[in-house]
Amino acid sequence: SPHILTMYWSLSVSVFAVGGMVSSFTVGWIGDRLGRVKAMLVVNVLSIAGNLLMGLAKFGPSHMLIIAGRAVTGLYCGLSSGLVPMYVSEVSPTALRGALGTLHQLAIVTGILISQVLGLDFLLGNDEMWPLLLGLSGVAALLQFFLLLLCPESPRYLYIKLGKVEEAKKSLKRLRGNCDPMKEIAEMEKEKQEAASEKKVSIRQLFTSSKYRQAVIVALMVQISQQFSGINAIFYYSTNIFERAGVDQPVYATIGVGVVNTVFTVISVFLVEKAGRRSLFLAGLMGMLISAMAMTVGLALLSQFAWMSYVSMVAIFLFVIFFEVGPGPIPWFIVAELFSQGPRPAAIAVAGFCNWACNFIVGMCFQYIADMCGPYVFVIFAALLLVFFLFAYFKVPETKGKSFEEIAAVFRR
Repeated sequence: SPHILTMYWSLSVSVFAVGGMVSSFTVGWIGDRLGRVKAMLVVNVLSIAGNLLMGLAKFGPSHMLIIAGRAVTGLYCGLSSGLVPMYVSEVSPTALRGALGTLHQLAIVTGILISQVLGLDFLLGNDEMWPLLLGLSGVAALLQFFLLLLCPESPRYLYIKLGKVEEAKKSLKRLRGNCDPMKEIAEMEKEKQEAASEKKVSIRQLFTSSKYRQAVIVALMVQISQQFSGINAIFYYSTNIFERAGVDQPVYATIGVGVVNTVFTVISVFLVEKAGRRSLFLAGLMGMLISAMAMTVGLALLSQFAWMSYVSMVAIFLFVIFFEVGPGPIPWFIVAELFSQGPRPAAIAVAGFCNWACNFIVGMCFQYIADMCGPYVFVIFAALLLVFFLFAYFKVPETKGKSFEEIAAVFRR
């Protein structure tokens, strides 16, 4: 029945986030236990296993194998979405940390674009080839496995966590070339002393201590605003939205969204170190709010004015552009900038869980809400975006170029 079909469709989309929710709590543990590079190597097994389940879906109950494969792949993504930014931030020069942190988001949107292109009917998006399309991510995991063997371990992990001074120096020389590593070693020593003097904070302490309360609220709200902005509704159901907008070839419009998404993620790499985190975040939220209202007007008046389909299309593209300017990349690395060594692992785990939980809610509920609200579904997201903008304006501090002490002082004020 249509009801059961919608349920399976929504579940296959959203169960991916369930895996992410579960595994996000283990990022800090596995990263410290195995090291950053070895941990990324090991978790690739989950990606390969999940994609094998989806690739073999035609040989069993297809819907169950797809749902199981998506769940296992979600476990992998929950781990990698924590390990990758952690590794990148630790190997990056301080001046480039924000820009290089944005490359994580660039890799994600590039993958989305490639999958959209390969999903065209005349390539892999047809009745015969779709299992190959769903299983192809396993090839990317195999490629990553061999490329990771060429990557040096994080010098910060080697020095601060393991106390291996010489190995940390060798790692720095591989990363930086022939420059003198002693300056960064001195910074790591200072960081190590601060970490030793600051006790590791548990998740429970993170919520019960007034010292961290404001920073935790900010960390959670930037994650909630990223997911409840409506962007995943666009990504998951964009072809359906374009069909409602009266577009003749909606799949090509969806690929256009992927291209715009990728291009403006590249632009945000250069913007984030120039304009600052807070200003880009605010600009992105306000732009998305205006775009959501324009999208609603376009979809609502489509039956009266045919040209409103163009208004809806432009609004969707602008919505994606403004997302990639700020609310897309910034939540992934601003949490690490809000907390010092002691509370940082717990804060990253909680923020990751929050992000994946919101992702699941949107993926599971959007289709039902869209069926119920019709063209007015984005009014809900517009209202939420207004709330997120006001919160960010009054509560989110600028973290660019600031120490943890300076950020803490802002919260105290």
